[in-house]
Amino acid sequence: MILYIVRHAIAEQADPKAQQGDSQRPLTEKGRTRMRQIARGLKALEAEIDLILTSPYLRASDTARILAKQYDLGKDQVIKSENLIPAGHLDLLINEISQNHGETGNLALVGHEPSLSSLISMLVSGDPNMSVTLKKGGVCRLAVERLQYGRCANLDWLLTPAQLVEIGG
Repeated sequence: MILYIVRHAIAEQADPKAQQGDSQRPLTEKGRTRMRQIARGLKALEAEIDLILTSPYLRASDTARILAKQYDLGKDQVIKSENLIPAGHLDLLINEISQNHGETGNLALVGHEPSLSSLISMLVSGDPNMSVTLKKGGVCRLAVERLQYGRCANLDWLLTPAQLVEIGG
């Protein structure tokens, strides 16, 4: 399985007075534009995506929709997962993927920091505290032989948004 770990694109700043709360912050116009460029960069790298699991938070699901559009994925190929919210549980996410999507060849996970860096760290080193920097719109590619909570993946690449934009032209 190939896992693409994608941090959501640039979103509106949190407004402590907003009634909707943090989960309803949308992407900025710059964030949407940049994410379309990032998605083109992924296509230029010949990255394949068969299914997207996304946090239900608006900024992540918007990011996932942009990615899905670039890959011509239908609505049934973009699935919201509570395990990808900022305070999600990595062990539950890994169980969800193994049980429900274990046969998927190329899976993108769209979520938030610091959860995504901890996930990368856990899968690559077996320790969730390895220092990994995943910028907004950044993407990490992991090759996984058998997904489990612990060291089970090889890091193929970790690219910044600027690198992906450059690759996508």
